[in-house]
Amino acid sequence: MSFLSKVFGGKKDEKGPTTGEAIQKLRETEEMLIKKQDFLEKKIELEIGVARKNGTKNKRAAIQALKRKKRYEKQLQQIDGTLSTIEMQREALEGANTNTAVLQTMKNAADALKAAHQHMDVDQVHDMMDDIAEQQDVAKEISEAISNPVSFANDIDEDELEKELEELEQQELDRELLDTGTPVDLPSVPVTDLPSRAKEASGRSKPKEEDNDLRELEQLAS
Repeated sequence: MSFLSKVFGGKKDEKGPTTGEAIQKLRETEEMLIKKQDFLEKKIELEIGVARKNGTKNKRAAIQALKRKKRYEKQLQQIDGTLSTIEMQREALEGANTNTAVLQTMKNAADALKAAHQHMDVDQVHDMMDDIAEQQDVAKEISEAISNPVSFANDIDEDELEKELEELEQQELDRELLDTGTPVDLPSVPVTDLPSRAKEASGRSKPKEEDNDLRELEQLAS
């Protein structure tokens, strides 16, 4: 069974895809998952807007929006893990494709050497094949390790949702307070004299009246 057949689970009587075809298929899958990521990110932003809009008016609708947001976020996490696995597998295939080209070059060189000398050193051949087998085993172990599915927990913490909703409500209240400012009228300055100042004014006028009385008495006496 060839190396590619081991990677893709093919049978001995089935012809597996070439490395170029497999790499192209992985790239197409990556592009599809990236578009899915963009779609989910937009859905998350939409649900956050719904939660903010209904936070102080319809708590049930806000909680449902946050739950949907959490589901979308978990899907994003799964897609991130899948993209990482696909990227590593694609890199492994690209490396295998390079190795295949190198091995083909080595084979051509070996054929040329055989034609030139008619005989090849058996020990060298065994060493080369041992190296090839070792690299195939390493590539197989790497592919099996990176192809394990990634699992995520599905539980949603209600307390965390409540806390997030409270933060959204507080943000909404702060925004409303900033948007609805009212002017404040200052009290007018009084134009009348204070009682103490009026009293001082009346006290100052009394000595003038006494002076006038004294002048009248002096005139009468003279």
